[in-house]
Amino acid sequence: MNKLKIYQIDAFAEELFTGNPAAVCILDAWLEEELMQNIAMENNLAETAFVVKKENYYQIRWFTPELEVDLCGHATLASAYVLFHYYNHTPDLINFHSDRSGPLSVSKEASGELTLDFPADVLEEVSMRKEITDALGMSPTAMYKGKTDYVLIYNNEEEIKSMDPNFFLLDKVDARGVIVTASGMEVDFVSRFFAPRCGIPEDPVTGSAHTSLTPYWAEQLGKQDMIARQLSQRGGTLSCSLRGDRVLIKGKAVPYLTGEILL
Repeated sequence: MNKLKIYQIDAFAEELFTGNPAAVCILDAWLEEELMQNIAMENNLAETAFVVKKENYYQIRWFTPELEVDLCGHATLASAYVLFHYYNHTPDLINFHSDRSGPLSVSKEASGELTLDFPADVLEEVSMRKEITDALGMSPTAMYKGKTDYVLIYNNEEEIKSMDPNFFLLDKVDARGVIVTASGMEVDFVSRFFAPRCGIPEDPVTGSAHTSLTPYWAEQLGKQDMIARQLSQRGGTLSCSLRGDRVLIKGKAVPYLTGEILL
């Protein structure tokens, strides 16, 4: 019987049971894709990250309970936390590479926070999609489409908080997920992220969504550095900065468990 180490980390979390939990497996070589998908399904978390070390960087892949995705922020943050704290990675920068999203990096700050360096998404305004607005129960002021998600703009934070989506209808939307956002009362902007098509009705804190939100709100607010809050039940706070065609997303992580998978 083979044993595979697994770590579960709460990412974008100040304390345990907040932020977004992700599982991380550090591998010597890739497992069969079907096996990685089955592990992610068994974990039943928003994301399970698999990481393989190369000479001077790490390859990374991310799986939801139902499919592999192009980019995941919180599971990359969790992977960096594992490498820094359990695999003694030095110096304070980790270079990742994803075949789907290119070069990514995570740096460890003196404060203990971790900073993701991700490619900025490019949004294109689209006409209103009735199946999306019907599923959300309220119409936005504008609708955009990024690489993988729809982004819907609303009037205020209260509209985002009160939204009660029909996940059966959202499951039929032709995208990874739907981001809803508005300016915040105590932070620069707020959001929620729905992805039932990926097996995630509502994601607690979505780093990759902020590669879409940061460029949009930077233009709207005339600011390069912003504080964001994702208004899920667990909730999470992110520091977001636009730097050209890259987005820096900063947050903390808290370990929940270490264990072994018996294969």
